Amino acid sequence: MKKIAIAAISLICLISCDLSKYKLEKKYDFETVFEKSEGKKTATYKQIIDFYQELAETYPTVSFEEYGTTDSGEPLHLAIFSPDEEFDFDNLREDHNIVLINNGIHPGESDGIDATMLLFRDLAQDSINVPKNTILAAIPVYNIGGALNRNSTSRTNQNGPKEYGFRGNARNYDLNRDFIKSDTKNTKSFAEIFHKVKPDIFIDTHVSNGADYQYTLTHLFTQHNKLGGELGNYLHKKMMPSLEKILWEHEWDITPYVNVFNAVPEKGFTQFMDHPRYSTGYTSLWNTLGLMIETHMLKPYNKRVRGTYKALSSIIDIAERDVETIKDLRARAQRKYLTERYYPTNFKVDSSKVTKLNFKGFEAETITSEITGENRLKYDTTKPFTKETDYYNNFKATNQIEIPRAYIIPQGWWNVLEILKSNKVEMTAFERDTTLLVEVYHVDKYDTSNTPYEGHYPHSNTSVLTTKDSVKFRKGDMYIKSFQPAVRYLLETLEPIAHDSFFNWNFFDSILQQKEGFSPYVFEDIAKKMLDKDQALNEEFQDKKKSDAEFSKNWYSQLEWLHKKSKYYEKAHLRYPIFRVGR
Repeated sequence: MKKIAIAAISLICLISCDLSKYKLEKKYDFETVFEKSEGKKTATYKQIIDFYQELAETYPTVSFEEYGTTDSGEPLHLAIFSPDEEFDFDNLREDHNIVLINNGIHPGESDGIDATMLLFRDLAQDSINVPKNTILAAIPVYNIGGALNRNSTSRTNQNGPKEYGFRGNARNYDLNRDFIKSDTKNTKSFAEIFHKVKPDIFIDTHVSNGADYQYTLTHLFTQHNKLGGELGNYLHKKMMPSLEKILWEHEWDITPYVNVFNAVPEKGFTQFMDHPRYSTGYTSLWNTLGLMIETHMLKPYNKRVRGTYKALSSIIDIAERDVETIKDLRARAQRKYLTERYYPTNFKVDSSKVTKLNFKGFEAETITSEITGENRLKYDTTKPFTKETDYYNNFKATNQIEIPRAYIIPQGWWNVLEILKSNKVEMTAFERDTTLLVEVYHVDKYDTSNTPYEGHYPHSNTSVLTTKDSVKFRKGDMYIKSFQPAVRYLLETLEPIAHDSFFNWNFFDSILQQKEGFSPYVFEDIAKKMLDKDQALNEEFQDKKKSDAEFSKNWYSQLEWLHKKSKYYEKAHLRYPIFRVGR
């Protein structure tokens, strides 16, 4: 019996050893769909996920993790390449630059998806120069719902690949407009990844059109004046020129994103302003250096992917070279807004400052359309040129906000608080009912879009009036100090006049509607008593009737004006429900 038992144990060990050996020797095919198709196809969502999972199973320098969920029901994924085989960002952050790549925010623009797969494989296999001081993280496909909605027609003018995803996500949102309003699960999961990684450099990969020109590659760095200070200066005067120089040395021309539509670029164009709704505008709120790589959709797919690959690897080279500089400048930028009194916002082009580009374009002419009979633009790609072109890439702030000591948000605005929490905003709940003297905003003017935009009718040109008042807050209301890493995010979202504020994204529209009114036949008597009792009010009322002819002829407007001056007028109407604690 002992011999049988020993033999059985030996057989089990032999089988286990053989299985273990089989697992170790299991071979995966890491030639991508892009390569196998000779640059004509892009991988499907399943093929992409399988690729990274197999890469992580094979190479100890690669990790592949799930984060949250998306509107499609599928989780987001994060691939990480770490030459030290260490994947805890808290342990890596001090001595390494962390680069985060976001792919497939518009899945029809799949260049970055394929380029990043190639880059991760080449780094894992040590077939290219492996950085020592840089960690590479990537979201393989951000818009999973759009990637699953595969077709070959929605990118009307694009030159390949044969099939690709759709721009809208599973709920038809454009995710590159959602980083502040956070209508989608994708955005909430992105915030989880972003605040886990805390990247020094963020890259979003795109494809674009609008004009024809010689370049395959264009870059769209976050606007340097808006980023601000020494960090913005570094991005503008060192990082961007370095990328251009490295690519030029490898025979890749690149130019700033050609921000024109149905026009000729050589007449001049402005830099695209990446407001916080966009990926790089959002990431800059944490002083992350941001860049969109925009390839030109009319160029062959193979060339676009190869160009994106080279641009990504060039950014890694810059991150590797400038690791200490970037760390120092980002730390200084963080301290800047913790100590400054005012914060600039709402930037516009400074037309007095012009940058000259040696732009490589194609001759174009305006001819008569054979379809409409009207004028149309036509490029002649047999006639290339290089012309000095005006480029307006300097902006100036049109508003400045005095940075408060803190904001107070009543707990009833849980929708806002949830978004703040997902962005790691530090806050403390009142432990008891508390009355404080605070700054109160009243909405004075605003415009509202007449057409829907990403599920909203956004406001713009918002202005407010400021008063001080003693306000009673309840136990559980949230006190949010501005002295924290999220200070820029708080100012851009909680200040109503900021371009992408929560107010402008309709979060507080309920305060714009008056809930209680008055019956004129009753209020007439009350109004009479008010005017008899308050001489100053009576004089103000009479002056308004004399100076405003329309007002003097409208009895209801007169009663409404008096009602708003009375104690019966509801305090909540047009009163912004987030309060500022002054410095």
